[in-house]
Amino acid sequence: MFGRNSIRWGDALKLIILDRDGVINEDSDDYIKSPDEWVPIDGSMEAITRLNQAGYRIAVVTNQSGIARGLFDIETLNRIHAKMHRTLAQLGGVIEAVLFCPHAPHDRCACRKPAPGLLHNLSERLKVEMTGVPYVGDSLKDIEACQAVGGSPYLVRSGKGRRTVAAGIGLAGVPVFNDLTAVAEHLLSVADD
Repeated sequence: MFGRNSIRWGDALKLIILDRDGVINEDSDDYIKSPDEWVPIDGSMEAITRLNQAGYRIAVVTNQSGIARGLFDIETLNRIHAKMHRTLAQLGGVIEAVLFCPHAPHDRCACRKPAPGLLHNLSERLKVEMTGVPYVGDSLKDIEACQAVGGSPYLVRSGKGRRTVAAGIGLAGVPVFNDLTAVAEHLLSVADD
């Protein structure tokens, strides 16, 4: 499903896709159920702003099964995302699209990561191939969804990332960074070369 923001992007698209919980904001095994529980990871808002300033467009692709579990509703999710957008806007940054899966794992939908449905949806809406597009996540589900569309996965240790690294399954060749700030520094340094 598409979030509130529409996308009007030009031909020279530099896109970075981010998972939300554990990449942009602190994660919780009890889910982020309200705007008060949404707390940005130190430096993540600044990292997004720096990427924007370098010409990158940011999209967020996130599983939000708390909706199917009855922990919060779509209106609450919209308020959480509004807080994220406001917090970022105060620094001059923009997330241009938020796509989310509201389903539970047992629903077996095509949009819940590791299924690549949301990434296919983003690709169709932007009319851009996902091949080589950076996708920053903190779980194997993120990596698998990215790889399914030919993207370039990056894993962060923030959120559930430390557990993902410790498990070590399916991470061959995937660059691992401490957090979104470190990924942004890497991508910006590569772009300067």
